[in-house]
Amino acid sequence: MLNIAPRAAPVSAATVAAEEAIPRKFLEAILADLKKAGLVESTRGAMGGYRFARPAAEISFADVLRVVDGPLALAPCASRTAYRQCDDCRDVETCETRKTLLAVRDATAAILEGRHFGLSAGDKAGDTPLPLTSEG
Repeated sequence: MLNIAPRAAPVSAATVAAEEAIPRKFLEAILADLKKAGLVESTRGAMGGYRFARPAAEISFADVLRVVDGPLALAPCASRTAYRQCDDCRDVETCETRKTLLAVRDATAAILEGRHFGLSAGDKAGDTPLPLTSEG
C-alpha cells in the first residue's frame, strides 16, 4: 500500500513485487484480499494495475492490517470485530487479562487508525518515528 499510495496511475503487481522484493504470487494474494475489502481496485490491460479504491486519506493502516492480519486485538475477548469469550474465562467482566488486552487494543487501534496513506508529496509513512513514552 505504501508503494501504491504516491502514484497517480495504476501500478502493476509485478512492478510492486520487484520494487519491494517480495514474491509476486504472495503480493497478488494480498492485493486480492485488499480488493475484496474495497481498499484497492484493479484495471486490466497494458496501462492497468492497482490503485486505491478511495482517497488515500480515508484508508488507515488499521484498515489494511485488519484485512491482511485479522483483528488488531491480541485475543478474541478483546476484539471489536471478532469478539469471542476465551474458553478458560471465568468472568469476562472482571478478567484482569482482558482489561489489559483491551487497553493494548485501544492504544494500538488509536495509532493505526490515526495513520493514513494520504501523504503529502515526498513524504513516506514511517519517516517520522512515533513518540515513545517513558513507559516504553
